[in-house]
Amino acid sequence: MKLLNCPINGVRPLQEFLFGGEFRPMPDPAAASKTQWADYVFNRAGEPGIRTEWWYHIASGTWFLAERDNMKDIFIRTYLYTDTAAGKPT
Repeated sequence: MKLLNCPINGVRPLQEFLFGGEFRPMPDPAAASKTQWADYVFNRAGEPGIRTEWWYHIASGTWFLAERDNMKDIFIRTYLYTDTAAGKPT
């Protein structure tokens, strides 16, 4: 059974979670060009490596970030968005 550490509830079975996609900082709405918005909306990094991703714990209604090596399919760490300086992962 694959397990994931919820920052609120601890280690739980992966079936209790939903994948929310890759974390990507949103461009400034007032200053972003159409090209920057198109890149943000449509383009994703597809190469293997360590990615920061959004995950949702269904039972507690908690969104959090997880760093995952998508080549080895292992989680490195999980943390709440608010636990990072200015909301940006370290």
